[in-house]
Amino acid sequence: HPLLNLFVVRCDITDGNAEHLKREHSLIKPYQGVGSSPSSQWDFSGSTLVTSSYVRLTPDERSKQGSVWNTVPCHLKDWEMHVQFKVHGSGKKNLHGDGIAVWYTKDRLHPGPVFGSQDQFFGLAIFLDTFRNDLHGMDRSFPYISAMVNNGTVTYDHGKDGRSSELGGCSAEIRNREHDTYLAIRYSKGRLTIMVDVEDKNEWKECIDIGGVRLPTGYFFGASAVTGDLSDNHDIISMKLYQLMVEHTAEEENLDWTKIEPSVSLLKSPKDNIDDPTGNFRGTPLTGWKIFLLLLCALLGIVVCAVVGAVVFQKRQERNKRFY
Repeated sequence: HPLLNLFVVRCDITDGNAEHLKREHSLIKPYQGVGSSPSSQWDFSGSTLVTSSYVRLTPDERSKQGSVWNTVPCHLKDWEMHVQFKVHGSGKKNLHGDGIAVWYTKDRLHPGPVFGSQDQFFGLAIFLDTFRNDLHGMDRSFPYISAMVNNGTVTYDHGKDGRSSELGGCSAEIRNREHDTYLAIRYSKGRLTIMVDVEDKNEWKECIDIGGVRLPTGYFFGASAVTGDLSDNHDIISMKLYQLMVEHTAEEENLDWTKIEPSVSLLKSPKDNIDDPTGNFRGTPLTGWKIFLLLLCALLGIVVCAVVGAVVFQKRQERNKRFY
């Protein structure tokens, strides 16, 4: 069970089992040498400010965007990234934005419209979205965490908060918390699991768990954030990458993992792939209100059939009476 595995790995790590921590892919205080030398393992761009206790991607000011990126491509087949972050600002409820994205992508340091980074990317994105754009999507509360895998063909739909391309998600109160807030991203044997620890209970809560995910090796880890008319401080405290010790078959080991195309194999209907002619991706899963609408339609269908049946039966009875 992935949840159990995640707890086991977390326990190993917190017990000081540091040999699985990959320092070349980790961003840890006091962030020595970040962006300041050719030998640096992390680069930053835009409004990003590096201090001794946090990396601030954006200040609580309008129209800012910033990012921080690992300069070393990751060649691990199975990994788990723990991100400690802090989103805070003076904006009142619903008057703040826009959020943070954590990336594992082919390209790095490409500013763009998706939480401060490029659209139609290759790889994985986890969005910590703090502002609702889709006023029709009232079946979920914000902040909302979601995942997206892209093979370079899919455009992130801001107006719909990325619903057409998300693999799943969950609501999480991540803003203006007095305690530490964490996100864990685990990728192992084709399974993507996203966990959050935002309630100060020192335990992971599952957000997304999905199989059939294919990601190559050789991509880069990064984080970006953006503000628009509304703003927040978007801070990264740490990004720690752990290698997961997983056995693969000889066939899997012999594959060239750098040539894998990012994809997700899921049951899907044509409607879900309107924005994606390749058919690799799926839209939103059956949420509660969709199930309710399906049941309502089914019920209405039964009622209509019953009424039509009753009318037909009555007409036949009348016709039969005429023959007597």
